[in-house]
Amino acid sequence: MLLLEDVLEEYLYHCQAKGFSEKTMKNKRQEYKQLKKFLKDKRGITELENITVYDLRAYVRTKHKQGLKPQSIVSMFKMIKAFFSWCEKEGYLKENVASKVELPKVPKAVLEGFAIEEVKAMIDAFSYKNYLEARNKTIIAMLADCGLRAMEIRGLKNDDVKDTTILVNGKGDKQRIVFISPALKRILIKYERIKRQHFENVETSDHYFLSYMGSGISHVALHNIIKEAGKRAGVKGKRVSPHTFRHFYAVQCLQQGIDVYSLSRLLGHSDITVTQRYLQSMKDTQLLDKAIRTSPLMNLGRK
Repeated sequence: MLLLEDVLEEYLYHCQAKGFSEKTMKNKRQEYKQLKKFLKDKRGITELENITVYDLRAYVRTKHKQGLKPQSIVSMFKMIKAFFSWCEKEGYLKENVASKVELPKVPKAVLEGFAIEEVKAMIDAFSYKNYLEARNKTIIAMLADCGLRAMEIRGLKNDDVKDTTILVNGKGDKQRIVFISPALKRILIKYERIKRQHFENVETSDHYFLSYMGSGISHVALHNIIKEAGKRAGVKGKRVSPHTFRHFYAVQCLQQGIDVYSLSRLLGHSDITVTQRYLQSMKDTQLLDKAIRTSPLMNLGRK
């Protein structure tokens, strides 16, 4: 018999070796600690092989009773399912008992995206008068023009930003290339000039975006920059976050006629179904405009 505690510890080291982010590892540890406590205190189980689908269903029910939203329960259980899937692959279990647990249906919420005017206002909300202003303007512009994740923006190194491309280190250490438009390049040139002047004769981190003192920027700092952009630009009734900029980038690309497979590669999605969600969030007017521009008869008339 294998102790659940021992196997969980081995699995967490496996995840660490795979290169999971610090945030993901923290979430996993927290969730597995709660599961372990529930199984021991409420079900009297400390050994891996004794865990049944009924025990896991009972665990999900407790999450319901605690008032967790369906989306939170589904996200939480993905971590548990991943653990049991690994146990099956390692030969510790004959089957993944977590795969038989029914989860609540998550209502599909349509994300209210940014309008072009709002994004322009957020970029223009910062100036070039000092390093922090220039840095913040550049971050907002890059989010809008490249659709990077928060962790990808923070993780950018100086050598990653080339003349016309950016090498992005995405989820699970997967690398991809995104392209620098002439409009973004103009902002990058100004930012790099101000950055050089600000940190002249100062030893800094090799991150592309730096704090005032020359270290990499934190997760909280990045979110504060984005919130400040929304506040200055007067954006109301919308979630001002890195993901909303990513959504804006995806919808703009789709409107310009890019195919969903190419967009999936640019966004760094491992599964195209994730990219297809952006199609669902497009408004009818946006789809109408796209349909007219791609209409075979309309295009026949142009020849």
